[in-house]
Amino acid sequence: VDGNETGPARTTDIGTTARVVDWYQGSDGLLGITANGERKFRLVSRETRSDGLNVGKVEYLEQEPAMEVPDEYKPLAKILAGVLTDLGKLYDALESHYDDAGWVANRYAEILPMSPEQKQACLETEDPLRRLAMMRETLKKVRGQPSR
Repeated sequence: VDGNETGPARTTDIGTTARVVDWYQGSDGLLGITANGERKFRLVSRETRSDGLNVGKVEYLEQEPAMEVPDEYKPLAKILAGVLTDLGKLYDALESHYDDAGWVANRYAEILPMSPEQKQACLETEDPLRRLAMMRETLKKVRGQPSR
């Protein structure tokens, strides 16, 4: 196997570091990995070495300050609490912040069926309320409801 199963690597300017917290090998031989995102960063330079390895330099971005979930989005936080409880083990160890707009929006971006490009757009959106609005629209589409 030459490692090209998914095509050439693509990079974006905004990303997040991740820590592997669990892994398992499925009966089909595939490796399943659970990772937690940790620190958001901006890619400041990159190069592809002669052996194909991508190397970059990053600057870590400031942690987003907590922002209270406005009343119009509180139903989203309540729905999320039920969903994460149902997901069990994956979210048991995660500290909950259902009153923080950014935290709620980020959890939705993790669990909703979205394309990688949609997830990236969410990651790059600096305004937590804008991210919540994006997640509300995505949730409506998933549930088959018309958008506003």
